[in-house]
Parts: sequence; C-alpha cells; structure tokens
Amino acid sequence: MFYGAVVWDPWLIVAQIVCLQCLYYLTLGAFLSFLVGTRVSRLSLVYFFDFATVTTSTVTGWCVIASFLLSSIAGAGYMLYLIERAKKCLDFAATLYIIHLFICLINGGWPSSITWWFVNVIGVAVMALLGEYLCIRRELKEIPITRYRSNV
Repeated sequence: MFYGAVVWDPWLIVAQIVCLQCLYYLTLGAFLSFLVGTRVSRLSLVYFFDFATVTTSTVTGWCVIASFLLSSIAGAGYMLYLIERAKKCLDFAATLYIIHLFICLINGGWPSSITWWFVNVIGVAVMALLGEYLCIRRELKEIPITRYRSNV
C-alpha cells in the first residue's frame, strides 16, 4: 500500500483507469436498474450516455441524477482500494469524467443541458474529495509495531 520510491509505471496507471471506469459503469448500471429500471419499459444505454435523460423535469430524470451521484460516491470507495493515494484521487476522478464526456460526445453529441454539466461537476467533486478523504484517513493510521515490543 505505502511505498517509498515513486516509480512511474504507465501500465499500472492504464490498468487503474480501466478498472475504475469499469467499476463506475457497473455501479451506475446497478443503480440505474434499481432506480430507473422500475420506471421505464426498457433500460438502455441512453440513460448512461445521453445528456437528455439527466433532467429535473421528470421523476425518471431525478432517478438518473441520483444514480449518477450515488455512483460517484461508490467511485470514491473504489479509489480507496485501487488508487490508494490521496494526491492521485483528483487526477483519476477527472480522468474518469473526461472519458465519460468523450463517450457521451460519441453517442449523443455535445451535452447542451446545464443539468448534465451540473450533475457531472458535482459528481467529479464528490468522487475526488470523498476519495481523498478516505485515502487520507487510511494514510494517517498508525502503523502497528508489535514485533519488537516487550511485555514489561
């Protein structure tokens, strides 16, 4: 977990990005199936990548928003185990949402909804700040040294 010399390993970074992205979308899919899947006749990738589904004008839109925000909270927990370093959490959270933006550009065009932008900015902030908080708590734990302690 904690290592002294920082070694730049691009394959590790790519693997961490891919794992975090996959876990984020798996979690988003689970939340969407629970919150949105019960409200619509057919759940599709439109709810993942189309900015028009992120709206405050319908109850289904609010469920989509809740799914995205809950997935960002779960993403912070994933960063605790995948990234393990507080100073890297912002980089990985921003990378996840930039990749999400590119996928949304390919599928639905440029997101013109202010609600979509607001939800994603809040999502990246929650993921980065909560991930940093969790990682800092782990980094600041005392290291138990019981091997050399005598029973006096």
